[in-house]
Amino acid sequence: MLARGFTAVLLAVTGSATGSAAEPEPALAPFAAHYTAEWRSINVGTSDVVLTDGAEPGRFVYTWTMTARGIFRIVYSNDVIQKSWLGVIGDHVRPDRYHAEQGDAAADIDFDWEGGHAHGVIENKPIDLKIAPGTQDVMSIQIEVMLDLKNGNLPAAFRILDRDEIKDFTYTQEGSARIRTALGELDTVVVSSHRAGNNRVLRMWFAPSLGYVPVQAERSRDGKPEFAMRIKTLNR
Repeated sequence: MLARGFTAVLLAVTGSATGSAAEPEPALAPFAAHYTAEWRSINVGTSDVVLTDGAEPGRFVYTWTMTARGIFRIVYSNDVIQKSWLGVIGDHVRPDRYHAEQGDAAADIDFDWEGGHAHGVIENKPIDLKIAPGTQDVMSIQIEVMLDLKNGNLPAAFRILDRDEIKDFTYTQEGSARIRTALGELDTVVVSSHRAGNNRVLRMWFAPSLGYVPVQAERSRDGKPEFAMRIKTLNR
């Protein structure tokens, strides 16, 4: 079963005290973040997310790698790798291609925005789904939320292509919290997401001082924490 992930980055502002126009900063800036992964408070591995520039201006590649450790390595002997090729159109992210792999299991999806379809293969099963403007994949949504928080306009709902379905998720900005991290004490914005009828909730802590990179995330079921990720290092 291919796994899921999360993470981030920033939108910049321009201007100068002299009144002359400054060179605008790019909508997204490359970064690399390293996290510890916990299952019910047990350290089960590490997670790395990396945003790099794409082959063309305004295009990016976002990669997430999950590596198990200890006895969990016996069950999950292969790393989980997910990757999204995406662009920024206006103030929003638009995915172009998604890839995921874990051992022999793989998924490859292309987004045909002119035709309004996402098509590809997931674990040898062909898919062809109709997509509406704003649809994200499970990786690109992470960058989209970062940009929305930076701009102060996080929508209440998103449509996300998750495996072979388009799913509706609700996003809620819960408020602010100051938390301790490996990078020091940080002021954060707390956002939760869930799908209607599902008892799992993903809660994320984003640090404005770090360009809204998420520094912590917890997934719970029926209010009980299951999986968590906590930041250890960040390079930008």
